[in-house]
Amino acid sequence: MQKSIILTHKEITQKTRRIAFQILESNCDAKEIILAGINGNGFVFCEQLKLHLEKISNLKITLCELILDKKNPLTDIKTSVAKKDYQNKDIVLVDDVLNSGKTLIYGVKHFLEVPLASFKTAVLVDRSHKKYPIKADFKGISLSTSLQEHVEVDFSKENDTVAYLC
Repeated sequence: MQKSIILTHKEITQKTRRIAFQILESNCDAKEIILAGINGNGFVFCEQLKLHLEKISNLKITLCELILDKKNPLTDIKTSVAKKDYQNKDIVLVDDVLNSGKTLIYGVKHFLEVPLASFKTAVLVDRSHKKYPIKADFKGISLSTSLQEHVEVDFSKENDTVAYLC
């Protein structure tokens, strides 16, 4: 399988920083933002967003890991933060790649079980192959791909994150 680099480490850093500014601007009245990363790469991207947000604001930023089975999202979904701790708060649901929208839509469903102040979504790569009515409020890059192609973000090397089109 041939891989083509679509985002270098420098580009991912720039896009993550820009998304952090956009999140801050859209939550200018908030006292706290809950960044909820979908387990796996979504949570890793979420951690990077938190670092950038902490550099540019004094807001309290709380990390929350959303644990769901991406192959079977109807199974029990859990979070690392109790529901009472994100109730009436501003939440940004974060994932690395938005493909069909299935993972994000089930993540949204989970958080809508309690009242929220606001709810947004953020992704590094939006592939525009949505099967579900969900959009990314904040995105690093929109990419038109074929259904046979795959986008992979490699966070395994701390200072050499790369996104590939396979």
